[in-house]
Order: sequence, then structure tokens, then C-alpha cells
Amino acid sequence: QVQFVESGGGLVQYGGSLRLSCTTSRSIFSFWTMGWYRQAPGKQRDLVAHITSRGSTTYADSVKGRFTISRDNAKNTLYLQMNNLKPEDTAVYYCNKHPDATSFWGQGTQVTVSS
Repeated sequence: QVQFVESGGGLVQYGGSLRLSCTTSRSIFSFWTMGWYRQAPGKQRDLVAHITSRGSTTYADSVKGRFTISRDNAKNTLYLQMNNLKPEDTAVYYCNKHPDATSFWGQGTQVTVSS
């Protein structure tokens, strides 16, 4: 079962910005701590940021100060605003619960940052 649908990725120049979205049909979304994850080819999937049901946020050191995670519980939607993008941010980005991620990962959305 597809639980999450990610969108908003694309090709961007070094220093550019993108805004990712993640939606789910689950009405229980508002109770979940949610995370954005990313995976580059040949590398493991890593947690980028997460946000609690009440809006408390935490970021990986690699993105701190550049990325902002947010949510709209009324819309069952998670967002990731990415600014000052770098080539090392290139990856497929996924959303899921944190830390208890479900096994039903979405297709993700590709983010490619050129040099």
C-alpha cells in the first residue's frame, strides 16, 4: 500500500531553492512525528529533518540553517523548504514517520543540484 506521495523535486542550480511536499490520506497523520529522508545512489537512506505533531523540529547538521521542515495537519501534508542548495544535496527525498517509519515508502522525489 502506498502511504506517502512526495512531490516538488527537480533540477536546480547551486544555491537555488526547492519546496518539497508530502501527502498522505491517513487521518491519523496529525498524531505522527514525521521526517524527511534522502538517499543518494549507492548510499544509505538518511534522516534529514523531523517534526513532531506539535511542530518541534530537528535537523541534521548537514542541512541546518538551509532547510525548513513544516506541516499542515489540516491538509495531511508535510513540507521541506530547501534553500542554498548544494550538489551534495542531490538525492531522492522521501517522507515517512520517525523514528518508527512504515515499510510502505513512497516513490520519492528526485532533487538534483548542479555545480
